Amino acid sequence: MSIATRTGDSGQTGLMYNRRVSKCHPRVEAYGCVDELNTALGLARASGRHAFVTEKLLTIQRDLVTLMGELATGVEDLPRYVKDGFTLVTPELTVKLDTWVAEIEAQKITYHGWATPGDSLASATLDVARTVCRRSERRVCALQEAGQLENAEIIIYLNRLADLLWLFARWVENQPAGG
Repeated sequence: MSIATRTGDSGQTGLMYNRRVSKCHPRVEAYGCVDELNTALGLARASGRHAFVTEKLLTIQRDLVTLMGELATGVEDLPRYVKDGFTLVTPELTVKLDTWVAEIEAQKITYHGWATPGDSLASATLDVARTVCRRSERRVCALQEAGQLENAEIIIYLNRLADLLWLFARWVENQPAGG
């Protein structure tokens, strides 16, 4: 089967369980932004040199696949999604992020005022990922406000992830040159 299915040529796309919606539907906007976030995290991971961060980024990328799957499923199809064995975003995913936030904050990294991205390629890519994460969060909030999101944990997770990405960037900036 070709990747060029032509099923989207009319401006429609498929959600899980073959529901068709406009490509500018709030649900598509939400999971599309998270897909972009996952790509930005891949760039940050590829340009990073600190396993402390890159290993966590890979874990986060895998968790985002779970999040995107849930977002790509209409509210009316979520029971079927779960029955079919797919995983939903749970508080445990957010707790993992909270643990990493606490781990970094315990290291007493230094920063003064508002961070200006670009101290290094590695920290700048993390800041790009953070801003994409915030946009993803806004799109998911819009989905919730439209009554199309049942799992508020997704917003909590994205909020915490943006905080963590900011800390990762500052942590990278605080590492010794060449370290």
